Amino acid sequence: MDGDSIIRDTDGRQPRAWPEDETLIPDWIYTDQDTYDRELEKIFLGRHWNYVGLDCEVPEPGNYFRSYVGPLPVVVTRDMDGEVHVFENRCAHRGVEFCREYRGSADSFICPYHNWTYNLQGDLTAVPFRRGVKGHGGMPKDFDMAERGLRKFHVATRGGVIFASACDDMESIEDYLGPVICPEFDATFDGGEMKLLGVHRNILPANWKLYQENLKDPYHATLLHTYLTTFGLFVSSNESNIPTDKYGRHGGLLSRRPDGRPDVSSEDAENMQAFKKTMELNDPRVLDFVREFDSKWSGSVLTIFPTLTALRQTNILNTRLLVPRGPNEFMMIWTVFGRAEDDEEMVRHRLRQNNIFGPAGFLGIEDNEALKFLQDGLRKSLPRDGLALLGDDDEPTDTIITERAIRGMYRYYRDVMGF
Repeated sequence: MDGDSIIRDTDGRQPRAWPEDETLIPDWIYTDQDTYDRELEKIFLGRHWNYVGLDCEVPEPGNYFRSYVGPLPVVVTRDMDGEVHVFENRCAHRGVEFCREYRGSADSFICPYHNWTYNLQGDLTAVPFRRGVKGHGGMPKDFDMAERGLRKFHVATRGGVIFASACDDMESIEDYLGPVICPEFDATFDGGEMKLLGVHRNILPANWKLYQENLKDPYHATLLHTYLTTFGLFVSSNESNIPTDKYGRHGGLLSRRPDGRPDVSSEDAENMQAFKKTMELNDPRVLDFVREFDSKWSGSVLTIFPTLTALRQTNILNTRLLVPRGPNEFMMIWTVFGRAEDDEEMVRHRLRQNNIFGPAGFLGIEDNEALKFLQDGLRKSLPRDGLALLGDDDEPTDTIITERAIRGMYRYYRDVMGF
């Protein structure tokens, strides 16, 4: 054991020195409160577009829903002119989280504590007893309601996906996604009208970055998930691609499933304990694939830094919003959607297939368990550096036994965080 790896500062906190070797990832970035606090400043309130929801969640003027920018509660609204707004769900008076319903329709928001009232743009429009009573009390004469509205975020949309940023001079969402990832994003979010089918929420006892890692990790996908490998959704013999943007912050896991069961060699089968050749489904309709997008990939998982994952797997369509709740816990909000022109049969097909994913899906539950065990190891054991050794950074992007995308994300993360 390397004794240097367990040296701590005099106050008991982990030192902030990042290993020089880029294949090593220090444990403390997943458990340290100071690091988590710095992420709020440098990442969630920094130069990033944060996913907050979908257009189909606010289809009509007056619609709203609750969401998050990183760990910060926000409200997403569509005003009476059809414009989308994102503002903090925290009253400007005493800080009450005033919007309590997950979603609904309103023409204003009234804080339940002291009844300060805000419009759909987040502007303060009314303050009870502003002038006091009988000439006494009330607000100062120079109190300006225009300066006391809610904290607002800049908004960008693409293909029906809503993003928010605290940065005043943020680049366009197209430039943020970049020329490699943007076409794959547009293949799923092609501008067609979407239909909201449902929302899942679940809380995982793990650091939020581990889920970004998980979906930049094709290595585990061929080893952990029996359903994924056995029925050919993602195996080593599939045509695949693992693109990343030039900064390494965004990535994709793209795969084309062959017709029928996968062609897995005996050598590959020996390496994949999750592969069960004799396993059958009681309802094989869950594997049916109706081609509907201009893409050769039957499976596409995009990770848009910092907190969006977008999934198109056969005919499943969902997004996942990662909501940090401290260094050792995060919430996932799964938004399941279809297309406006879907008939009843197609809606049922999508919902049937959605059992693959979700908090207790055929393979979603395996990721949840693995990340819980991983965080247990990070929190309860002597600290060390994790390994991300697989593959080379200059190898072809169709190589799937690689951790290239994980290394790329942490190069970017390290630079933004100033480590």
